[in-house]
Amino acid sequence: MTTAGIDVPIGKVTTVAATKLRLGSLTALVIGSMVGSGVFSLPQNMAAGAGPMAILIGWAITAVGMLALVFVYQSLATRKPELDAGPYAYAKAGFGPFIGFNSAWGYWISAWVGNVSYAVIVFSALSYFFPAFGDGNTWQAVLGASILLWLIHILVLAGIRQAAIVNLIVTVAKIAPIVLFVGVVAVAFKLEVWSLDFTGLGNATLGSITAQVKSTMLVTLWVFIGIEGASVFSSRAERRKDIAIATVLGFFTCLVLYALVSLLSLGILSQPKLAALKNPSMAGVLEAVVGPWGAILINIALVVSVVGAFLSWTLLAAEIPHVAAKDGTMPKFFGRESERGVPSTSLLITNLLVQAFLVITLFAQSTYQALFYIASAAILVPYIFSGAYTAKLAWTGESYESDEQRVGPLFAGLLATIYGLWLVYAAGPAYLFMCAILYAPGIIFYIWARRETNERIFHPAEAALAAALALAGIAAAYLIWNGSISPL
Repeated sequence: MTTAGIDVPIGKVTTVAATKLRLGSLTALVIGSMVGSGVFSLPQNMAAGAGPMAILIGWAITAVGMLALVFVYQSLATRKPELDAGPYAYAKAGFGPFIGFNSAWGYWISAWVGNVSYAVIVFSALSYFFPAFGDGNTWQAVLGASILLWLIHILVLAGIRQAAIVNLIVTVAKIAPIVLFVGVVAVAFKLEVWSLDFTGLGNATLGSITAQVKSTMLVTLWVFIGIEGASVFSSRAERRKDIAIATVLGFFTCLVLYALVSLLSLGILSQPKLAALKNPSMAGVLEAVVGPWGAILINIALVVSVVGAFLSWTLLAAEIPHVAAKDGTMPKFFGRESERGVPSTSLLITNLLVQAFLVITLFAQSTYQALFYIASAAILVPYIFSGAYTAKLAWTGESYESDEQRVGPLFAGLLATIYGLWLVYAAGPAYLFMCAILYAPGIIFYIWARRETNERIFHPAEAALAAALALAGIAAAYLIWNGSISPL
């Protein structure tokens, strides 16, 4: 018996019902996926490379680009209801199996690398109370993160719906301190501090306005990753229309919070002082206003928030290869499920990779910021092709009535695609090379999956793209070996 895209034996209907997600849980998945560690480090992350003017421009670009992406996922969720696996399904339908595979692979990479960064930052925050955790990459921190990882693994194995309910509770708990921060900092805001060196051009290390804006792009992208969370779980939604509503609600809630956190902080401490803060930098800002209890509150809030985001992204990371295996995009073993309908094999492989990278952080002394830059760059492929597919549908008229208006979706799709390409440019070569190393091994799994389904492995254009990707991965590995770029 197959229900809502989940293969379940006869007599297990109650298991399927237990996986159905309502609007509240879907919205919490979107907000919970986005509000993780990033918001708590926004003041320092943004000020490290930009002044107030460039930060304003950066948020404006991000608001327009991400809103276009919101419209993309809103449109695709209702126009292509049969594509119920989120970003990868859209890329596959629009541009073929190899592009679809790489979208699924890239999304998966972004999810589990992002979880490594969450583990690092949560124990960096705990170092406020237990100095042995350092910057989140000491052996004590890696041990603690490993324990947290496998506790979440056990929770998810208990069932998707149960984990989503826990996520809903955690989401509410972590939003409250952020709202409190915004309120307190708004009252203490000083315009003269905010307008000091407004352009940032007085600080030679920041560079031009364009360079400053570019420096904000991966930071703003990082805090919005997860906007597509509801579409990933569309096959488990109780009502299809809730996917679009949850996406819009999540976007506007987070946009307001993020912009206020970063911009109001510039009215408390100047750009150089913000740039010098230890993360989570919201703690340092609130401490400057109310004293030590402010730092304690934010560090505790960060731990709660990141644990919630860790849970959300564990759900998302396990779901993508599991669903992709169901239609032959990934090898079949990713599609195995537990009796509770949980993608158990996909979950195990995902968390083993997270565990491996946690150990790497111990020896490479990897930082939270380096990890989230890689995660941000890796997710650009599915974002770009989701936008391009929306534009393609509008251009060709597929799934539209003959008299139906197509200009809006075409514009949104093109804008989302251009925004994604701009982010590729802003990311710079170092992180793109790192992504190439992580993308290249996926070619092996793609060939594996195609052989299982007895389908042609590559068309000529796909073969050329695969060869280029493999060469980029080899070149990146060589550059790391000779020290030209840093591995993390």
